[in-house]
Amino acid sequence: MKEEIIKLTKELNYHNDLYYNKDQSEISDLQFDQLLKKLTSLEKEFPEYKQSDSPTHRVGGTITKTFNTVTHKYPMLSLGNTYNKEDLLEFDQRVEKGLGTSDYEYFCELKFDGVAISLTYENSVLQRGVTRGDGVKGDDVTNNIKTIKSIPLRLQSEKLLSFEVRGEVFMPKDVFQAINEERASKEESLLANPRNTASGTLKMQDSSIVASRRLDCFLYSLLGEEPAKESHEASMKMLESLNFNVSPTYRKCDTIQDVFQYIDEWEQKRKELPLETDGIVIKVNSKQQQDELGFTAKSPRWAISYKYKSEAAETILNNVTYQVGRTGSITPVAELAPVLLAGTTVKRASLHNANEIERLDIRIGDTVFVEKGGEIIPKITAVNFDKRKPNSIKIEYLSKCPECNTLLIRKEGEANHYCPNTKSCPPQVQGRVEHFISRNAMDINHLGPSTIKGLFDKKIIENLSGLYTLTFDDINGLEFNLQDEETGEIKTRSIREKSAQNIIHSIESSKSRAFPQLLFGLGIRYVGKTVAEKLAEHFGSIDKIMLASLQEINEVDEIGERIAESVVEYFSIEGNQHIISNLRNAGLILKMEAKEVSDKAQIFAGKQLVVSGVFEHFERESIKLIIKEMGGKIGSGITSKTDFLIAGNNMGPAKLEKATKLKTTILTENEFQNMISHA
Repeated sequence: MKEEIIKLTKELNYHNDLYYNKDQSEISDLQFDQLLKKLTSLEKEFPEYKQSDSPTHRVGGTITKTFNTVTHKYPMLSLGNTYNKEDLLEFDQRVEKGLGTSDYEYFCELKFDGVAISLTYENSVLQRGVTRGDGVKGDDVTNNIKTIKSIPLRLQSEKLLSFEVRGEVFMPKDVFQAINEERASKEESLLANPRNTASGTLKMQDSSIVASRRLDCFLYSLLGEEPAKESHEASMKMLESLNFNVSPTYRKCDTIQDVFQYIDEWEQKRKELPLETDGIVIKVNSKQQQDELGFTAKSPRWAISYKYKSEAAETILNNVTYQVGRTGSITPVAELAPVLLAGTTVKRASLHNANEIERLDIRIGDTVFVEKGGEIIPKITAVNFDKRKPNSIKIEYLSKCPECNTLLIRKEGEANHYCPNTKSCPPQVQGRVEHFISRNAMDINHLGPSTIKGLFDKKIIENLSGLYTLTFDDINGLEFNLQDEETGEIKTRSIREKSAQNIIHSIESSKSRAFPQLLFGLGIRYVGKTVAEKLAEHFGSIDKIMLASLQEINEVDEIGERIAESVVEYFSIEGNQHIISNLRNAGLILKMEAKEVSDKAQIFAGKQLVVSGVFEHFERESIKLIIKEMGGKIGSGITSKTDFLIAGNNMGPAKLEKATKLKTTILTENEFQNMISHA
């Protein structure tokens, strides 16, 4: 029976490929359905023989209670954004300067408004689909991904391939419209927009519902050593040859002027496409030149996103309210008369700070123009002064915290006002706990904002260290309120026994988180994830950071005076010292562990190294890790401060030429291997 299941699986996949990727059909729909019904019946009777690429995955039926977190092999970095052609000209100049030549070309493709996805294939079979998440880790949504009919479950290729392909999962506009029409007929609330609906659909527990939503996916990136190609264009051609769904809207451009022509051409044409788009992605075409240009901490230097001008709408400013962030920063919020904009109803928009209110000269009752920044975040761009009422009054920025009534401060040279009451201002204290439990910090699951607010309201905890004194009895049956953002209706919820057990278990597990995660989780102003890692690596423990002077912190690589002042100020506050003491008593890790402070010979101590090219025996990231473990620092480009260049195959000639000119020591892969093995 196994042979019959394999035969039917192969036959149905063949017909699926013809229908969805080649617009051809060799059998009728009835014949296809009969074959599928037969396979479904056999798989039900002999589940042990069901194939990983079975077409029955397309109709769903798998229930996923939780989505496992997966670390991306290659980080899914974000792109820098620009909204005008002047910025693109500057980008082009940076590319030319970085390459040291004008001999390069671009590859342009539309920027689809969907959900970024990473698909891993091993031996030509789809193994895993993972969302972007925070770029480092994402959620495993494989069962739901398999319901998307344009994504191959098995490649129709004689050559076995193992690689990663990335793309954008989206909901076609006609599908979104049909769903909303059906919801309207049932008097149900309408879905906001296709992008949010696609995102929510991918995280549904029942894959059969996902299948009914008819999601689609365009692929736009190929990663992995086995199918490595010399250009992005060649990679796209390969994806097309493997029957991946690649949008035919791309174009190779010889110059930045050709890029401008592509942008102008698609500004209106894109609205005729079956999915939402919001811009253009421009990439240097050559993979060798991409490697030469490298990356910043957040994005590639060889790619940029151009965003089209957003849709605008007119509405009335009814009021201005103020929100307090976890660092005490005050953000004014425009409360608007509801207006439909780019497929969603907009009721609120950020006014950023007092300077922005002054710049706009905005007043209560004004008619204002609203756009979506990047077609996502609403913002007020201007006031229609022709419609201003004669008795309008200038907005006077508030002087006291709207939550705790503390007098606000505004540091010289900064745009934002701050509430200095870090100890007891509710949004700050609660916001720091929300930050502390987040994925990049302590990664404590099963705790949400409403639960945290309930813990504070009932005075069960006073600050983030209070999480580690919680007991099962403290939270089992705890009631808290949830407010519906649309209706304002407040509903009471309670934590049940299983949820309480999960929370306590997750808090206990977080005690093993590495020191850099904890340091980032403290929520020190201006100390992001990268800065926290640099501080942790430099000082080695929280005690040394607490004792460090302003000058000592300022001397840490890439840490400026503003960050140093913030760190010193944070640890000078008695309440924060008390929190650290409580975390220590709870058994959290407050120093770099032995496995993180490498016992390897520090042969690269104080040295800066650049790694470039493709290697036979190492992944590039593995080489970088070894260098760090042996005391070295990783540079992104060749400078006068570069001590070593680790040179692999297909390395950019400009980088090699620059290293030679600066007399940088160049190591081949074998020389590097000998060097570390004899250390």
